[in-house]
Amino acid sequence: MNKKGFTLIELIVVIAIIGTLTGLIVNNLNDARARARDAKRKQDLGSFKTALRLYYNDNQTYPANLSVDLTDYIKVMPEYDTYTQDDSGNGFTLKVTLENLSDPDLAASQARCPGNDANSDYVVCAD
Repeated sequence: MNKKGFTLIELIVVIAIIGTLTGLIVNNLNDARARARDAKRKQDLGSFKTALRLYYNDNQTYPANLSVDLTDYIKVMPEYDTYTQDDSGNGFTLKVTLENLSDPDLAASQARCPGNDANSDYVVCAD
């Protein structure tokens, strides 16, 4: 007897394999998206740091808060979690929370900017 086609067991095995592969791909895709969002956050803070330095060059102090008009220095305000000016007005700290806690830039940014207490914060300071 020659039967053409697949048995039910063969179809179930193929469906299980496809489901497993799909799960792995979706998980890796979500990780890649999180890393991309983190890269954008870090890039935005770098641009924001440049804008704050330009503001400092014009005013000899960093803004006490970000309610001042910075449109001459940066076109679009990036998302950030915290902005802090130091007491003398000669420094600042910007913080943003990253999704990828194993990002190698995370610890390096915290080491460059003292006084940071959150392990998930990427920190940019006036240097």
